[in-house]
Amino acid sequence: MSFTTRVFLLVSILSGFVSSLPAQSRLERPTAKSQSKQVSQHAATQDFRDAFIESSKVYKTNLEKLLVFYESDVEKLHQQTAKLKQLYESGLISRVEYESNLAKTTEAEAKVDDVRKQIAMIGLTIEASRPAGPYDWRVEIPTFSNVEWSTGNNRIDALIRENGARYGVDPYLIYCVIRQESSFSATALSVKGAQGLMQLMPATAARYGVTNVNDPAQNIRGGTRYLKDLLQLFHGRIELVLAGYNAGEGAVMKYGLTVPPYKETKDYVRLIGQRYFRKSNSPLR
Repeated sequence: MSFTTRVFLLVSILSGFVSSLPAQSRLERPTAKSQSKQVSQHAATQDFRDAFIESSKVYKTNLEKLLVFYESDVEKLHQQTAKLKQLYESGLISRVEYESNLAKTTEAEAKVDDVRKQIAMIGLTIEASRPAGPYDWRVEIPTFSNVEWSTGNNRIDALIRENGARYGVDPYLIYCVIRQESSFSATALSVKGAQGLMQLMPATAARYGVTNVNDPAQNIRGGTRYLKDLLQLFHGRIELVLAGYNAGEGAVMKYGLTVPPYKETKDYVRLIGQRYFRKSNSPLR
């Protein structure tokens, strides 16, 4: 049985057990006996949840140790490859010997990628198993909020709402991202090469079929599709979605499904998060 299969099997067992409890309790009258039974069931569920989370954390820690070992191995292979390349170009070793080392490097990199994916998966499993708190970015996500907003441009406002509805992304989240990224300038260009309203990098624009990054319609469509994919990848965790949009989803997964320790990214997540989760209904400009 594969790692992914084991994880989802455990989650399914937990979810099924937890979800069955309310249905059982509804069949009983709220007597002292039934209430005592509910408390007992809740305690058993909590114990099972805690044990599951704890064992998952141990497994995640072991994977992280393994990742360090694999990454060290890859680094050594890269150094060895560089030396062999010089020897090969000097005619001191055969092409077969050089390419054999390249194959070992590729295999080692594949192991690193696989472990990183497993760490990300177990991280998601742990988060999904936690009980919801009173206010948690993981679970308390305003969807299609009623906060009034406007970019000051009716066409851009319409494009935001249209793409939000098309791809199932809160238009206010799109608005907040655009405000932070470009201050609503369709021709904005960053020093790193990000362009347009949603500051798409060339690779991201190509991924979503954006041929003219300065065209508001194309730019917003591509940026919104990227947000949608990030929302699905990180199970709606807004702080990870924003971090992924700023630093790339790979960076979020590299640091174990947390906001990467980059000042720019942390500030980005904080500033947009504060605006997105604000309670005010006053118009924003």
